[in-house]
Amino acid sequence: MATRSTIALEFADGTVQQVYCHWDGYLDYNGKLLAEHYMDPFKLRDLIDRGDLSSLGPELGDKHDFDCPHKYGTPEYEAWQEAKQKVCTFYGRDRNETGVGAKSFKDFADYKANHQYEEYEYILRTDGNWYVCQYGKGYELLSEAIANEELEREAAE
Repeated sequence: MATRSTIALEFADGTVQQVYCHWDGYLDYNGKLLAEHYMDPFKLRDLIDRGDLSSLGPELGDKHDFDCPHKYGTPEYEAWQEAKQKVCTFYGRDRNETGVGAKSFKDFADYKANHQYEEYEYILRTDGNWYVCQYGKGYELLSEAIANEELEREAAE
């Protein structure tokens, strides 16, 4: 089952662009990947320029097959799966789909009013911080959301 998310970037001129990501949108995966690998707004812009994603990886990577050409359970399949987890899979680049470009907004207010809503919404703001909105509950610093989730998990153990 997918945990959908969106990934957005607020540019220096105040405009915002957003893409959709289908898999693993929760804090412990996409949230941590964004915080650890996409703090550079230029790298994030390169990601957003490629459009909507099937899955986020630590690196943008190169074009690759979306479907594995190897039989499930074989060493070749396992190697393909491992390599695929290290890079992003884009609907346009890797699946040849169309109509999957980034959505643009005139400013943050326009973004908040009209963006694509998903379970997790991530945005890198011009202050250099990642923010997340979980299930429409308002934006908070991603670093704090991750820390709070880890505290809750430890308390439950």
